[in-house]
Amino acid sequence: MKKAIALTMAAAGMMFAATFTGTITDSGCTRADHKAMNMGSDAQCTLACVKAHGAKYVLYDGKTAYELSDQKASEQFAAKKVSVSGTLDAKTNVIKVDSIKPAN
Repeated sequence: MKKAIALTMAAAGMMFAATFTGTITDSGCTRADHKAMNMGSDAQCTLACVKAHGAKYVLYDGKTAYELSDQKASEQFAAKKVSVSGTLDAKTNVIKVDSIKPAN
């Protein structure tokens, strides 16, 4: 039921607060798969894409990549599974980050 309400709100273009779980990656490799890049570990590739290529940190939940408003806090979790608490703007697909912590 909670998911249905969230989907209804998202379809209406509304913002809603929630906790999102996924992997911190970059907007150049939104599916968190960096093998084709041949740049070392996933974390190394994510950091390099953000710093050298202007990519943004995103949260990939297995289906969708959400841009994260707090790019600085996201950096320390590059390529890690996390829980992000915040507010999703369904129009822009950006999560306004309240907190990021390692996922259980």
